[in-house]
Amino acid sequence: MFSLKKLLTTLSAAALVSTAPVAAIAQDQPGAGVSMIMAQPTWDTGWFQTEIFKQMFEELGYSINAPLTLDNPAFYQSVGYGDVTLWVDGWFPIHNTYTHAFEGSAEIIGPVVSGGALEGYLVDAASAEEFGITSLDDFKRDDVKAAFDRDGDGRADLVACPPGWGCELTIEHHFEAYDLDSHINPIKAGYASAMADAVAAYETGSPILFYTWTPNWTVNELIPGEDVVWIEVPEVSLPDDMADLVDAATRSGVEGCVNDPCMLGFPANTIDAVANTAFLDENPAVRALLEAVEIPITDVYAQNAAMNDGDDDIEAQAAQWIADNRAQVDGWLETARAAAQ
Repeated sequence: MFSLKKLLTTLSAAALVSTAPVAAIAQDQPGAGVSMIMAQPTWDTGWFQTEIFKQMFEELGYSINAPLTLDNPAFYQSVGYGDVTLWVDGWFPIHNTYTHAFEGSAEIIGPVVSGGALEGYLVDAASAEEFGITSLDDFKRDDVKAAFDRDGDGRADLVACPPGWGCELTIEHHFEAYDLDSHINPIKAGYASAMADAVAAYETGSPILFYTWTPNWTVNELIPGEDVVWIEVPEVSLPDDMADLVDAATRSGVEGCVNDPCMLGFPANTIDAVANTAFLDENPAVRALLEAVEIPITDVYAQNAAMNDGDDDIEAQAAQWIADNRAQVDGWLETARAAAQ
């Protein structure tokens, strides 16, 4: 005999069975069915944290292809338009010059790498001692220029920043402010190859002058205070959009600097995420994860050194880092899942 009550009871039980796994998946993977487009910078020292975040986002269910490698201007314009979802390689305040491209449509969340980030100029320690080099101003001296002139143009060679990098603008400002154009030749070729050439020159006993930042493999290969020293600028002078950050360009306790406090000439930065606001509003789990995670800068140093030694399997390195920090990662993921409920 047909029983409507029995049928409804059976259907209700079936519904509970069929929807329970769906609800569990939705709770565990709030990003299921959602695609993200991540970007990474042209400097490979930032790719480690990019891959760590990519793998964590994938644990939340988001679908992500290989990150797009973009120059700064292209990324900041793209994230503003929503063509790219995010990257975790914003350097602020040195990237302040790009904020006009995404104001109102993307936002800065950070820091994603804890411990701060330095920038500045370094000289091999032996030459600094031999020639008494403590400042960029010393490169106006004929004997110093001759020692550091490897291409014969009468100017000291400096490994600088490729076009499109935020540091390129600050270095150009320094050259104008300190009247260095006729004294120093900025090498703007690919940074990794130019630094590899500088390291090779150092190993043969040749003087070297280079710009770098931290975290970076250079400070593992050429250790400040042992192999090289940070030198100072004649006075702190910054581009107009960073003029209010003058005090942050002098830092105390910089290991391997010729003076303490050290007048680096670049404001100390934080490494932050920059993400499209509309996407964040639709995906609170992503916002929550970006806000929760901080990767120790020493871990990035270690990976950069391994990469420079030839271990370029960044996917495996990130997976190992996640495994080594599983308890903390699980806590971050739970925070993200809770935000999505």
